[in-house]
Amino acid sequence: MSSDQTPAAPETAEPRPRRLTYAAALVALEGLTLVVGGVWMLALGIGGDPDDRQQAVTGGVTLLVLALLPLLAARGLLGLRGWSRGPAVITQIMALPVAYNLLRADSMAIPAGIALAAVAVASLVLLVNGETTRALGIRGPGRASE
Repeated sequence: MSSDQTPAAPETAEPRPRRLTYAAALVALEGLTLVVGGVWMLALGIGGDPDDRQQAVTGGVTLLVLALLPLLAARGLLGLRGWSRGPAVITQIMALPVAYNLLRADSMAIPAGIALAAVAVASLVLLVNGETTRALGIRGPGRASE
């Protein structure tokens, strides 16, 4: 394909808003954390001495599969794909009850609960921001014809 056949980037393309980049980074961080947790549980289940080997392996595989949602959403956010905001928001909504349960624990899980709650709330604020919404091409109710 010669250079004269390559489609040119639109001159009016706006850069990705920083808030959207920050939201994508936070969502990706959650996904990567799920991957690390899943690999850790799998390693414990396969090579360690868990209480229940089958439960550890199943939990690890589950975390790895769940990691796909935020990782794909983060990639979509970076690519300015409108569909990606839904899965990113759902990930944050799912994270809030997990953070609450971690906060109720009487252990080292409390700092993890604080961190998860902070990331989830910050991500939600960034994802519903007007600048982010416009960059993703999402229109509000009653604005479908604009």
